[in-house]
Amino acid sequence: MKGRYEEELLRTFETGVRYQMYHALALFGCAALQAIGYRTRLAVVMFSLGILLFSGSLYGLVFSERAWSWLGPVTPLGGVAFVVGWIALMFARRPAS
Repeated sequence: MKGRYEEELLRTFETGVRYQMYHALALFGCAALQAIGYRTRLAVVMFSLGILLFSGSLYGLVFSERAWSWLGPVTPLGGVAFVVGWIALMFARRPAS
């Protein structure tokens, strides 16, 4: 990719990959918590939506070489989804037995 894309686009791509990796790991954590009975469904949905919107929009910007500039305003929506997911995970609790 280094020979094809300019440095700024490569940094943007790296940011998308980094956040996708962090939240993929968070999804594994949610799966482990669900196995022991914690309510984490909202966090899973928000992390997945965040990956799609945040990382997906950055990938789209890079691969279109900024031609799809309408994706720029989508990126913060993915960030909001990540934050909501972390808050939901923070308040996840065991269901009443």
